[in-house]
Amino acid sequence: MTFSIVARSADGDSWGVAVASKFLAVGSAVPAAVAGVGAVATQAWANVAYKGLALAHLDEGATASIAVQRLIEEDDGRDHRQVGIVDVEGGAATYTGSACLEWAGGLTGDGFAVQGNILAGSEVIEAMRDAFEASDPEAPLARRLLAALAAGDEAGGDSRGRQSAALLVVKEGAGYGGFDDVAVDLRIDDHEDPIPELERLLGLHEALSPDVADEDQVPDTPELMAELDARARSLGHPHFAAWMGTHNLEAYGGPDWTAKQVIEELRAATPDWTP
Repeated sequence: MTFSIVARSADGDSWGVAVASKFLAVGSAVPAAVAGVGAVATQAWANVAYKGLALAHLDEGATASIAVQRLIEEDDGRDHRQVGIVDVEGGAATYTGSACLEWAGGLTGDGFAVQGNILAGSEVIEAMRDAFEASDPEAPLARRLLAALAAGDEAGGDSRGRQSAALLVVKEGAGYGGFDDVAVDLRIDDHEDPIPELERLLGLHEALSPDVADEDQVPDTPELMAELDARARSLGHPHFAAWMGTHNLEAYGGPDWTAKQVIEELRAATPDWTP
């Protein structure tokens, strides 16, 4: 009832899962990932315990193939399960139980595995593979995963229809404020066309949670901050940080720098400001 891709980025810094299904809130059941460990998708008659178990096996040094083998050896319901795993080195494995509903199957490539069940046909996972391999290896992993998911949907996807989709990407220190590894965690739980909606949310996420290039950073000098604080106060905010938080722009700032874009936005918002 689901099609998914698990993958590692070409630079080896990120791991992720993209999934879609005619199933309510598929993102709550299928994907899991930990930076520096790997990613897993568990589906069909999903054994959600596979997520923690697979990541534990990978964390102990198992390859994706060994992790899959351990999962199915320990599970009496293995014939009804489907799982895809990518490990820390980009090794990938996929498994489809013999009792999964047709069409069901999976395949692997360099750094990724795709799998699905109750699909329109094998062309779904083939299209996902082709789209991922054709995508720019230097592009953000989230974009590459989403391209593969969209290709699978275009090829027929879940034969029962559409309902939900999810995207999970992890990278060391990439979470909010740098306190965890969750770079992207977006879910469309119930929508008539969930993949385009997921793409819309990813665009918002990228705009509000940027990876600011060095050339787009400005030193956080006392003089600059005094100006920005004053401009923010002219708009009714106690200081610049409060203005940033009100507009959900805090990801553009750090302890020692501020993004040029945010400075330009505040200056544009206060054209009549005078010191």
